[in-house]
Amino acid sequence: MARRHLSPEEKALWGALTRSVRPLRPGSRSIDMPVVPAVAVTDPGLTPVPPQRAMPAPARAPSATLDSSWERRVRSGTLTPDMSIDLHGHSLAAAHARLNQALSGALARDLRVLLIVTGKPPKSGGLGRDSRRGAIRGEIGHWLETSPYADRIASVRLAHPRHGGEGAIYVILRRKK
Repeated sequence: MARRHLSPEEKALWGALTRSVRPLRPGSRSIDMPVVPAVAVTDPGLTPVPPQRAMPAPARAPSATLDSSWERRVRSGTLTPDMSIDLHGHSLAAAHARLNQALSGALARDLRVLLIVTGKPPKSGGLGRDSRRGAIRGEIGHWLETSPYADRIASVRLAHPRHGGEGAIYVILRRKK
């Protein structure tokens, strides 16, 4: 089947659309699209699309790196959580609310390391009644990214086996300035 090429009007519309999109995860790899100059629309059925302004940069995204002493403590299991919460057995809404309460409390008390027990991720090929297994685990990253406290999160790491391994995560918080 032959590949169809976009008309100048379609290119202008596509260019306007791609300029108006904001990435879900800032800092992730982006694909550079060629800039298409705006074209005057001659078809009376189409309305011209005004050029979009660039989106402002998001407020300070969480850093994904820790210094070597933090990394060593996480890997060796010598990191001691200042606070821990267990989200097992909660609905998604209740788990989300508990997570936000825990983050708020930890920040108010100027704690650094929060251990969040989410449950193990779903087993591969799990069909049937276990299809909902790992729902909290699947949402936790999104909740942390969109949290009102996202700018205070320095890093998120898998927990050491002594603290829950794949069923838990460490959330390392930034100190107040």
